[in-house]
Amino acid sequence: MKLRRAILKFSEPLIVFTMWLLVFAAPLLIFQNNNQVVWSDVSRVWMGVLPLLLLFLVNHFLLIPFLFFKNNKALYFIAALGLVLAFSFSMYLMGQGNMDARPKPLPGMQPPPPPQYESQHLPGHPPLQAQGGRNPIPFPPFVNTFIIAILVIGFDAGLRMIFRWSKLEQEKTLLEKENVQNQLAFLRTQISPHFFMNTLNNIHAQIDIDAEEAKESIIKLSKLMRHLLYESQGEKTALKNEIEFIKSYVNLMKLRFSDKVKIDVQLPDSIPEKEIPPLLFTSVIENAFKHGISYSNASFINIKINIAEDKLQLELANSKTAHNNEKDENGIGLENTRKRLELLYPGKYDFRIIDNEKDFTVKISIPL
Repeated sequence: MKLRRAILKFSEPLIVFTMWLLVFAAPLLIFQNNNQVVWSDVSRVWMGVLPLLLLFLVNHFLLIPFLFFKNNKALYFIAALGLVLAFSFSMYLMGQGNMDARPKPLPGMQPPPPPQYESQHLPGHPPLQAQGGRNPIPFPPFVNTFIIAILVIGFDAGLRMIFRWSKLEQEKTLLEKENVQNQLAFLRTQISPHFFMNTLNNIHAQIDIDAEEAKESIIKLSKLMRHLLYESQGEKTALKNEIEFIKSYVNLMKLRFSDKVKIDVQLPDSIPEKEIPPLLFTSVIENAFKHGISYSNASFINIKINIAEDKLQLELANSKTAHNNEKDENGIGLENTRKRLELLYPGKYDFRIIDNEKDFTVKISIPL
């Protein structure tokens, strides 16, 4: 991104410099006689080009940045038209002054004949003539100068608008990327406190039942927190570490429940050396333990992770209990996961919810 911005920054002045360099260099190649530059002709052309350069600079550094880019487009067009008219009229007056300054013939002498140019028609063909046998009438010098000035202003305005649009598009892309990163960071900060609170509640319930088990749970919790604090801070984490984290989290949850709760976890035997965003499935797994467990009736949670054809698939099903009715489908867990998937894999993920009478299933598929 920085390289593209640097290229865009220097491309416009480089194009402008190259264009005017070619304009001033062209007469050196055109006006040559026996491989010698005819400097009188070259200087005459340069003197004619310098006013155009001045016109270009006024438009480039004054009118466009201070009028057009400040949303004063109507005023810009009026000012540009006025500048072109003033330039054309000034060049016309200068041309008239040069004609009046030419030496007049002495009394009794005939004025020199106009310069004769070689015929510009093809050999063997008569010179081109307009209809009626008359030569075409050229445009007045004022009109020629006006058209050239319009072309110079139009070229500069078009070039500046193209680069301005490219710069705005790059800034827009950069802002969108920063916004995505900020949203992901916010969503990740929601996961850790929520997870930590649920786990502490589990350990608190264990203290009165089995103090030794509670101590073991604290050790397991410390390992999970190490993953939360250190290994999950980057944009990606190893798939193996993330699956190990899910396994440890489920084992920690099992300590809280009786045999009436059936928890089945199916994880792949072979885990490829891939990376995924950290804590991507933690919210939906927390959601299943929060809403799918009953302490009085039989309940279940089934977690299945499958890897096939460069896709990671998670299928999580849990029983529906009485307090499921208090759960909003767009609660913090599911909505958090949905937002992260949309930011990380726009248009490339699959997120489905199957809400039946007795069970609730979430299916997620992401590319690896």
